[in-house]
Amino acid sequence: MAHRHPRPGDTLDGFRLGAALHEGGMSSIFEAIHPDHTYPLLVKLPRLDVGDPSHIVSFEMEQMILPRLTGPHVPRFVAAAGFEAPQPFLAMERIPGPSLLPRLRELPLPLDEVAAIGAKVALALAAIHRQRVSHLDVKPANILFRPTPDGLRGDAVLVDFGLSHHGHLPDLIEEEFHLPHGTAPYMAPEQALGQRNEPRSDLFALGVLLYQFATGVLPFGEPLLLSHVRRRLWRDPVPPRRLRPDCPPWLQETILRCLEVEPERRHPTAAQLAFDLRNPEAVRLTPRATKLRRDNWLKVLERRVNRDRSPRHGRPAATAHASPIIAVAVDLREQTPPLAEALRSSVSNLLRTLPGARVACLNVLLSGALNSDAALDEAGRSARIQRQAELRHWAAPLKLEEGRITFHVLEGSNAADALLDYAVSNGVDHVVMGARAHSLLRSMLGSVSGEVAAKAPCSVTVVRTREQAA
Repeated sequence: MAHRHPRPGDTLDGFRLGAALHEGGMSSIFEAIHPDHTYPLLVKLPRLDVGDPSHIVSFEMEQMILPRLTGPHVPRFVAAAGFEAPQPFLAMERIPGPSLLPRLRELPLPLDEVAAIGAKVALALAAIHRQRVSHLDVKPANILFRPTPDGLRGDAVLVDFGLSHHGHLPDLIEEEFHLPHGTAPYMAPEQALGQRNEPRSDLFALGVLLYQFATGVLPFGEPLLLSHVRRRLWRDPVPPRRLRPDCPPWLQETILRCLEVEPERRHPTAAQLAFDLRNPEAVRLTPRATKLRRDNWLKVLERRVNRDRSPRHGRPAATAHASPIIAVAVDLREQTPPLAEALRSSVSNLLRTLPGARVACLNVLLSGALNSDAALDEAGRSARIQRQAELRHWAAPLKLEEGRITFHVLEGSNAADALLDYAVSNGVDHVVMGARAHSLLRSMLGSVSGEVAAKAPCSVTVVRTREQAA
């Protein structure tokens, strides 16, 4: 029997769902009411019958980050249920009014309005940056405004923190995926290279939005491939004044400064960008302000050659958190209760010797192999989500607070390769895993624990029960 997606009129933990505001392939958003809350609410629901892991991980990130954010520039967090529940959800304040997305039909906008919108968004970014969060998906659809009593546009509100980075939390997006995640037209160059811990990436995205609202076009088009996104590393955009001659030099200076390739050449903070957009007379003009043409092909070629020769920025390992990582590989299919307890005991002992460490619980969903796992279970629910719920249940006796333990369902045709790739990519300090019982499968494919122990770039503890040893 296939899993039924919630509908208007259903109730989840006291939240009664109203009209569907968004129905997508990855998630749905409903109006909602709750007897304990008088203000308008939204409930966001991930789809449980989709095999794509990215929307599951991004939903987990938003569940971790949104409750930690405060202030008028984010929706108030209300409640959440994780993937261990029959239906995960995230309940939050509903911000009345549309996002900036409908304004795209009106482009280009009056230049004074472009600056006013940019200043409000920059102040919102400054507020979340002070809370150690980089949004990393700034675009018109993710920007709303609180209405004021006189009907004017109030504070900007940023929504959808599924791709965000929190300086005090594990970065599940970075740990599980090798490709950059974001919206291609607004993605900063360093994001395209895999860097996710740079707040000034949000300033680049806001610069793209300002350019688009001022000229009516995107500065780098709408690239479909990552290789096309990376062209912005060496190819500058057409100056705004070339497309819109009435754009004042100070505004072009501000926009092009946001769009600098190197983050250190942008405004130092979002607050400084907001100040410049509100105080044109204070903007220090450089040759950017009067530029009317893109750089010539010789300069572009030089920039590209120098970029290609420079060391690759690449995807940094464990940039978001310097704490030691203990990765515990849990085989949910074959593990016996004694082995599960022995694994947990080993992890607890390691945590005593590494008091600042965090635990990453790993399971491998096999694909494209003789013993591949089904993408959906018998109820039509994502097998990945089911595995995550089982990992949480397995780890519950460890009693670790959120932020000290994360759960990852890896995918691959070979379990050892998937575990090794995770360990290498994320700078894992210690791997703990159980020894497999003797079986025909082990005889055919070899020992996963043996291969990991032989190839891992860190310490590996292989746990056996007394029965296995005997």
